[in-house]
Amino acid sequence: MTKDLDLDRAPNPVDRHVGLRIRLRRKELGISQERLAESIGLTFQQVQKYERAANRVSASKLWEMARALKTSVSYFYEGLGDPWGPALRDSEDGRDAVHDFLLTVEGMELATLFPRVRQAKVRRRLLDLVRTMADEGDLAEAGASEEV
Repeated sequence: MTKDLDLDRAPNPVDRHVGLRIRLRRKELGISQERLAESIGLTFQQVQKYERAANRVSASKLWEMARALKTSVSYFYEGLGDPWGPALRDSEDGRDAVHDFLLTVEGMELATLFPRVRQAKVRRRLLDLVRTMADEGDLAEAGASEEV
């Protein structure tokens, strides 16, 4: 039963996606949360809540946000897939992990900088390095739990 209550409190996958797209566009334009909030008559804390999907964005605020971020409302929904198709299953395809990662400072910086690495061979090596480091982290954690 506790698990059911936790699921009820978890943000809706669509709200998470919209919040992430707000953050991505804001960062792309180099606009602070404070500046965005001021332009649409909110506090920066409210923008933070929208970006984390702690609060849902109303249709009117999303419209204002699109204007302030110089994009269309549809931008915030890009990548969600077909609403008439199968239900969204974030945890099954890894979208939750990606969203959580992109909500970190490091995640946003990597997402911004990685495409600037022009040589495919270098990008592949970077990816291999991260995989190796992640595997070593998994091995270290496994070793630590065995010692306990």
